[in-house]
Amino acid sequence: MTVKTVQSECFEKVYPGRTLIVGMTPSGAHYAQVYWIMGRSANSRNRVFELAGDGVRNKAYDPALMEDPSLIIYDPVRSLGDLHIVTNGDQTDTICDGYLQGLSFQQSLMYREFEPDAPHFTPRISAVLDAGKKTYTLSILKTAGNDPSVCQRQFFDYSGFKPGIGHCIHTYDSEQEGLLRPFQGEPFEAPLFDSIEETADFYWNGINEDNRIAILVKHIDASSGEVSFAFRDKHGK
Repeated sequence: MTVKTVQSECFEKVYPGRTLIVGMTPSGAHYAQVYWIMGRSANSRNRVFELAGDGVRNKAYDPALMEDPSLIIYDPVRSLGDLHIVTNGDQTDTICDGYLQGLSFQQSLMYREFEPDAPHFTPRISAVLDAGKKTYTLSILKTAGNDPSVCQRQFFDYSGFKPGIGHCIHTYDSEQEGLLRPFQGEPFEAPLFDSIEETADFYWNGINEDNRIAILVKHIDASSGEVSFAFRDKHGK
């Protein structure tokens, strides 16, 4: 069985798509979340991240050039107390609303499925890190081989952290005859660094330069809960 690595899955692939990583820094001082967006259309590439309270939202870099905001403008990062949520779509709000109504991460995502962007039907990837319980969960909602008649919902629970390691999941496994195939298998291990800027640079410099749009790294202080961010984007903002 081929072992997935960041090099093979994220750096060597031209278009792994939107990607998220959740884990802990080597010193154990911070929990970490990494999220990046990629795109090939002018509309998709016209985006940057911006802080929104204690979270992050996507916005148009040039509002005059925005054509269709659906599926590309959303809040990828939000938090509720010890719960730190990161996703690749508006399911961020579904998860947060669910928590406020007493639903779990898994229960909330039972109401969602992959994106309706035929013929690719891009998977929805999501994660929650519970700093209080010291656990995290990753999820993917995807088709079975681009067949939208069935939604596969997969959840991967981690009951602890390995210092210096995160688990990574992304939207696309490959592209075959113009069709983007969904991610397959389990999340794989990815390195994290004590310096938030080093983590941002490592991934920003590693992913495909033509298709990368923006990346964010979020650190949560394991003792105080204080949050910090680092950003990179193709517009140099």
